[in-house]
Amino acid sequence: MIIAMLGISIMTGVVGINSISLKQKEKAYAAREQELLQQIAVEEARAKELEEFATYTKTKKYAEEVAKDKLGLVYENEIIFQETD
Repeated sequence: MIIAMLGISIMTGVVGINSISLKQKEKAYAAREQELLQQIAVEEARAKELEEFATYTKTKKYAEEVAKDKLGLVYENEIIFQETD
C-alpha cells in the first residue's frame, strides 16, 4: 500500500512539473505569435506602399518628375528659376 502511494505521489509530482514547463512554453509561444503577427502587419503595410508606388510609377506625373529631376528636361516655353550661390 505504501509503495502504491509513493508511486502515485511521484507520478503526481512529475505531471505537475511537466504542467509548469508546458505553461511556460505556452507563454513563450504566445509572445512569439504576437511578435510574428506584428511583423506580418508591418510587411502587409509595406507591400501596400510598394503596390501604390508601382501604380504611381506608371503615371504621367511620375514620368514628368523623373524627366525634370534626373534628366533636366522641361516643356517648351517653360521658365526655370534657379538659385544662385
